[in-house]
Amino acid sequence: MTAELVRGQNHPLPETRLEIRVSAGHPVLAGAALGDEQGRVAGAEWIAHPGAASLPGVDVPGGAAGDHRLAVDLDALPDAVHRVSVLLALTGGAVRFGALAAPFVAVAGPDGTEIASYTITGLDTESALVALELYRRQGAWKVRAMGQGYAGGLAALLADQGLERPADLAAAILATASPAPVPTGPVPTGPAPAAPAPADLSSAASPAAVSSADPSPAASSRVPEPEPVRHTAPDPAPAAPAAVPDPAPAPTPATGTTVGGPVDYSHPRRRTAPAADPASAPEPRQAPPVPVAGDATGWSMDERLYNQVWGMFEDLARTAAAYRSACDFAESRLDRELDEALTDYRARAGGANDAARAAARARRDELVERARAVLDRDLAQLAAESEVVEPALPVAYARWDSPVWHAYRVPAEEPMAVRLGDLHLPERTDLRIPMLVRLPLERGLWVDSGRGHSEAAGFLDEAELRRLALDCAVAHAARLLAAYPAGDFTVHLIDPAGAGATALAPLVETGAAAPPARGAAGVSAVLEQLTERVDLLQMALRGGAADALPPGLDTARQLLIVHDFPHGFDDRAVTRLRYLADEGPSVGVHLLMVAAREDAAAYGPLLDPLWRSLLRLTPVPDDHLADPWVGHAWSYEPPLLPPGSGILRQVLGQVAAARHGKQL
Repeated sequence: MTAELVRGQNHPLPETRLEIRVSAGHPVLAGAALGDEQGRVAGAEWIAHPGAASLPGVDVPGGAAGDHRLAVDLDALPDAVHRVSVLLALTGGAVRFGALAAPFVAVAGPDGTEIASYTITGLDTESALVALELYRRQGAWKVRAMGQGYAGGLAALLADQGLERPADLAAAILATASPAPVPTGPVPTGPAPAAPAPADLSSAASPAAVSSADPSPAASSRVPEPEPVRHTAPDPAPAAPAAVPDPAPAPTPATGTTVGGPVDYSHPRRRTAPAADPASAPEPRQAPPVPVAGDATGWSMDERLYNQVWGMFEDLARTAAAYRSACDFAESRLDRELDEALTDYRARAGGANDAARAAARARRDELVERARAVLDRDLAQLAAESEVVEPALPVAYARWDSPVWHAYRVPAEEPMAVRLGDLHLPERTDLRIPMLVRLPLERGLWVDSGRGHSEAAGFLDEAELRRLALDCAVAHAARLLAAYPAGDFTVHLIDPAGAGATALAPLVETGAAAPPARGAAGVSAVLEQLTERVDLLQMALRGGAADALPPGLDTARQLLIVHDFPHGFDDRAVTRLRYLADEGPSVGVHLLMVAAREDAAAYGPLLDPLWRSLLRLTPVPDDHLADPWVGHAWSYEPPLLPPGSGILRQVLGQVAAARHGKQL
């Protein structure tokens, strides 16, 4: 499985022979710098570029292109090399990466399987960057997503690598990737130049500049390309070239050539105007796109909004991960530089040690500040998008205080998902992402009425916490009832001691649910009924006899709300409850538990599979949800009703009326 990296994140490399794939969507120069353990490059001879495409263990393409393939053999690298930095630089007139599509780099094994990939986002005025870094740590090689850009171009990048005369070196490298422009003015007549030496041809030729003549008849009628076509001789054989006699004087061609320069075969009347100097007319800074509700793929507006909400979730996770990784990288680099300063006994005198530590801290602060600026920019864009998307959400995705609930009508078909709360990260707590769960539910729900490790739960007494938990469960059940068409969703209640009568009243009094089962006998009867239903539906589906079900069987999906567990449950009832949690969702029987795990501690590990099979929700804010993508601990906000609101009874009344065929 490919690891999708974010800036600063690393990943182990299981192979030593690698292929690095670059896709930029615009001609770029690709190279590699070989550094020592401290990341310093010893000299220009340790940089692989189109003019020197092969170094021990590294081969880079010769020329600028939109896609590149770099070959790396980590075992063939010199022992002094501990870091291989993949470099990208713009060519072809582009002045900054921010005006182009985000570059994409991937590391693949010898069989072509991608090991890790990285999309380099957040670039603006940079025209050169360090895309990836392969580094050796304790004998093992890893890849780190860098994305370190340089507004000063390739010269600034090479200077940061510690090379001398970086401007001259950058100009020489860029010259090998881009052939020199061909002059179009008149030239003096005279003898034609002798053929250049093979070494000169090999150093000037690049794959982008080599073309071949097409002898086919279609070639004569083909419209020439706007750019002049320059024909360059291929790399000669190693044998010594034969002497070329001086030709006789010839008239100057109509197209004009320069003594010693390449021949321009373009039509004299079809030349394009010379491109304007990019430095003289810089591109204006592009404003961030204006957010639009439903700006995502999908067949319907509901599907587009669903995909947009999940896109916002992924964007928030990605930008927070990039910021945290950058901070971690800054701290690790600071620790390394401080250790180096302390171990250098020669710098202890004269204050050089203090200056080195101050410089290291300044670099750490600068990196964190830049990462925070990028984070703030992304968070502001997401907040602007949230302000546009939230009012456009339909009933199933909307908060309880949204005006769309006042215009609620029982739907004709079930939606893609239902909202079970909000999620946010500590980087910006006021930016809430709707927590949308796909329908039908793939697992049961558990509203935890215990204290757990929540800070907010510590300020409430036990009775208040249990009341809030049952209120949340009723709100979740109301959302599910409101999301399904009339008669397609049925709710069963279990309240053995009758302690939740007040909270369950909206469901019972509106007719949306039957009165709750009481006592051990009521608990056993409801569980037996639903267990038999699951057995019957499973046998029918496995036997391919779904049309042979009893005519009186309710085909609606079933939701069982269990309150005050394990009170009123014997061993047989507990076994049936576990069976419903495991097998029920596949045939439309779902479980909603309202319980504290501490109350069932007497069962020991017997109930551990039950708790793990349920999606845990809390009645108070808690940071217990973790996504497997980047491992963030998300803070969950329950969907509480506004104080004094009557929207819950209004919606449940419409659901019950539609079920019984009545009009309010």
